[in-house]
Amino acid sequence: MRLANRPLRLATCAAVALFTAAVGCAPQDASPGEPGAARGEQSCDRGRLATVARGTLTVGTDKPAYAPWFHDDDPANGKGFESAVAYAVARQLGYGRDAVRWQTVPFNNAFAPGAKKFDFDINQISISATRKRAVAFSSGYYGVRQAVIALKGSRAAHAKSIADLRRVKLGAQVGSTSLDVLQDTVRPAQQPAVFQKNDLAKSALKNGQVDAILTDLPTAFYITSAEVKDAEVVGQFAATGPAKEQFGLVLDKQSRITGCVTAAVDTLRRNGTLARLEKKWLTDAIAVPVLK
Repeated sequence: MRLANRPLRLATCAAVALFTAAVGCAPQDASPGEPGAARGEQSCDRGRLATVARGTLTVGTDKPAYAPWFHDDDPANGKGFESAVAYAVARQLGYGRDAVRWQTVPFNNAFAPGAKKFDFDINQISISATRKRAVAFSSGYYGVRQAVIALKGSRAAHAKSIADLRRVKLGAQVGSTSLDVLQDTVRPAQQPAVFQKNDLAKSALKNGQVDAILTDLPTAFYITSAEVKDAEVVGQFAATGPAKEQFGLVLDKQSRITGCVTAAVDTLRRNGTLARLEKKWLTDAIAVPVLK
């Protein structure tokens, strides 16, 4: 009986061994948005990722594309911090400039639930637990501070503390971290004004509909130097807590390339590329007082 069963047992063991080997070599999924995420589903072979359009990297951003993140409302020209970062990430992934296609994506649509038609979106979008429920993020490519802009000589321009800001009319863009800081940190006495785009917030400031608006600090510098020249940066808010605010690249929740994109961002941080691009395109913030 033992001799008769031996071939069957050998075949069975061989099948188990083959199955075990296949499982051992099978891709292991990782959570989207974490380092190494989705690498198990496909390798990060340069220029051969599972992009929405084969052989092309589709990058989303809003329109208008504001300075200093982009220049001349043209994301494809490589000028401005986020345009330069997008092309640096693309190169790291193996896609030359001619293989990058830009797509217009309204700010709030980028992190709204639902399938995405871009490979990643870059548009000053802060990484947050709430947004991670609907989309995946790369690791952060820029550490953010929020700032307050007011017309020179106005009551808001004389604010020295967060308490001083509570007594003035404030505004910010809908869906932005600026609005979160306004509501959660400043907690103004009167209902803040909420705008669909920063252009509308700037117009409201110029027209006296609000006393001050909140934006990220580099945008505040650009607005006061080039767009609303009778305005000034009143102050910035401290970056506090273990999870300081970071801008991240936004990807579809089910994206198979999240881990590859995160690895590219991490490499650009380690080799100094992000720091060099920040120094080239974004204004130094040291002289701006911190509001407490």
